[in-house]
Amino acid sequence: MSVTTVPLRPVSKGGLWLMWFGLAALLVAGAAFAWHMTPRIGFEVVKEGTGASPTRADVVLVKYEGKLDDGTVFDANEQAPMQVAGVVPGFSEALTRMKKGGEYKITIPPQLGYGDRATGPIPANSTLHFTVTLLDYRSEAEVRAMQQQMMQQQQMMQGAPGGAAPAGPPPGAPQP
Repeated sequence: MSVTTVPLRPVSKGGLWLMWFGLAALLVAGAAFAWHMTPRIGFEVVKEGTGASPTRADVVLVKYEGKLDDGTVFDANEQAPMQVAGVVPGFSEALTRMKKGGEYKITIPPQLGYGDRATGPIPANSTLHFTVTLLDYRSEAEVRAMQQQMMQQQQMMQGAPGGAAPAGPPPGAPQP
């Protein structure tokens, strides 16, 4: 068995630096291309809020109005509770950048909205424009605790006089 060797000429130091410079330039060009091609939301602060921003695990209470490019309002609500993680990616990203009491204008490209599917009055490949005010937010655990407390209060109200009808016939009524 024989080994074949291929003679290599030494690379000059100037040539080696040129190779590394070319590799770095190629990486920078690739990163710039990726940055340019990645869809991003438009996010404008109309009125700055205060405090920390909600996380994807939080539940927010927002006032919003959503419009299409032609100005058609497709949805609006004065007090809408929603899970940050339960909305389209662009809206979720915007919510995590907001602060309580702040007002914002958001533009969501189709790739971060509903994409190529039509949803209700929103045509496929639509850019979405929102005006949003973050009224409040709570953690999911806080919301669950509030819901349990409300259910307990309702149960107590049903058992109190004037609440729901008792389980059996009224006293003194003939038994069937």
